[in-house]
Amino acid sequence: MTSKTDEALGYEQARDELIEVVRRLEAGGTTLEESLALWERGEELAKVCRRWLEGARARLDAALAEEEGPAEGE
Repeated sequence: MTSKTDEALGYEQARDELIEVVRRLEAGGTTLEESLALWERGEELAKVCRRWLEGARARLDAALAEEEGPAEGE
């Protein structure tokens, strides 16, 4: 479940925060509770990034289909 704040994040913002979350997890030194919270945050950020990338793919596919459409009818 993503929050309204997560929905407002741009791709680059979410990606950068996700990189930081991964860095902190890999560094260790956090409590179990902190690690779980970081992991959960990372999952949410990954979902935000995935939605952005899926949206970009859909836009590209639509643009390519539009570009190819008239050529088939000729």
